[in-house]
Formats: sequence, C-alpha cells, structure tokens
Amino acid sequence: QVQLVESGGGLVQPGGSLRLSCAASGSISSITAMGWYRQAPGKQRDLVAAITSGGRTNYADSMKGRFTISRDNAKNTVYLQMNSLKPEDTAVYYCYAVGYMMYWGQGTQVTVSS
Repeated sequence: QVQLVESGGGLVQPGGSLRLSCAASGSISSITAMGWYRQAPGKQRDLVAAITSGGRTNYADSMKGRFTISRDNAKNTVYLQMNSLKPEDTAVYYCYAVGYMMYWGQGTQVTVSS
C-alpha cells in the first residue's frame, strides 16, 4: 500500500503562484510514476502532469510553460509548481502514484479568483 498526503492548495489571485506537495509513504519502492490530476466542478478528472521514477515528465498541453512537476526522492515527495494561474485552473488537485495499483491522495482545493 501507498499513502499520499497533499498540501499547498488555497486561494490565489489570477497571475499568482502556488506550489503543491505530495508526500508518499508505505510501499515506496513499488512506485514507478507519480503526478497530478485535477477535477473542476461538473467536469471529468484530467491529467495535469506526471513524472516517472527516472525523472521523465509529461504535461497536459494547457499547463506547459506554466506548471512544473518535480520530485525529491530523499523526501519521497512530488511537487507541482503552478505559475501564471488562471481562473480556469480552479479545481481540486489530486496526487496519484502508480505502484502495484493506482493510489490517490485526498485532494487539495485550488481556487484562482480576484
């Protein structure tokens, strides 16, 4: 089993920045990739960014150039740096990990509003 704990969400004005963190514990050695999805009210859950255990990254097109995913292997933590935030980025952001199965965090709310 893998447990994921997210932090860093909140309210930010348009154009602002936030950094989300996702700390993993449990069967860490089984994890091959981690990343973030987001889900806005009434919409499906969409991929934001992902990073493999080897450090390869992947981003949804609308996040390229604004969001950066990174990982600190010593802390078993993945980060999502979000810059130039827009109101349409408002959503619940979910951390996930791919191991023996798909694991999900509890979600953290990001609200972009003036």
